[in-house]
Amino acid sequence: MILRVGLTGGIASGKSTLVRMLAALGCITVDADAIVARLYRQGEAGHAAIVQTYGSAILQADGEIDRKKLADIAFSKPEEAQKLNALIHPLVIAEQARLFRDAEERGEDAIYVVEATLLLESGGRQRFDRIVVVDVDPDVQVARAVGRGMTAEEAKRRIAHQMPREERLRHADYIIDNSGDEGAALAEATRVYELLVRDLEAKKKSLGLSPEA
Repeated sequence: MILRVGLTGGIASGKSTLVRMLAALGCITVDADAIVARLYRQGEAGHAAIVQTYGSAILQADGEIDRKKLADIAFSKPEEAQKLNALIHPLVIAEQARLFRDAEERGEDAIYVVEATLLLESGGRQRFDRIVVVDVDPDVQVARAVGRGMTAEEAKRRIAHQMPREERLRHADYIIDNSGDEGAALAEATRVYELLVRDLEAKKKSLGLSPEA
């Protein structure tokens, strides 16, 4: 039995840090961005879809997709972001479903955590047992993005194209406040991990798979 957990948050909220902590605690983690990166490689379905939509000008000299150029187009206006998401999200969702199906066929007893920035925008509420939202103050978010090399304007533009903070929080089963230091983040990750372990046991019990059932 597996517990499907979707973890999301705005850009520069520290999702990857929290996912690493949850992995260390015992979760199996899946990076949606890594799935996208593989789908963008030559010969993969995402690569074909991107070239068909944007033309060969979106490619680098080696034939791989120029991801910076693609991001510049996608974040130029909301309709462009929606067009790209409509191409890629169904492919990513199908791959996630395959991973879950394979895990269940192997009889795994695990918590799977999928990290994805646009998890809720792509209908993730219906695909996961639990939603975890990593939350930070917007000013902290922009400052962290700038620290990673973005301009403040670019960070604010990307934030504006994502689900509003208040709406994202409404979808959360559990919220991780990542505004503090690493120690505070670990404490939050541990708290949520313990809740997810409880949820997995409850799911197993409800299906008659727990020894206590």
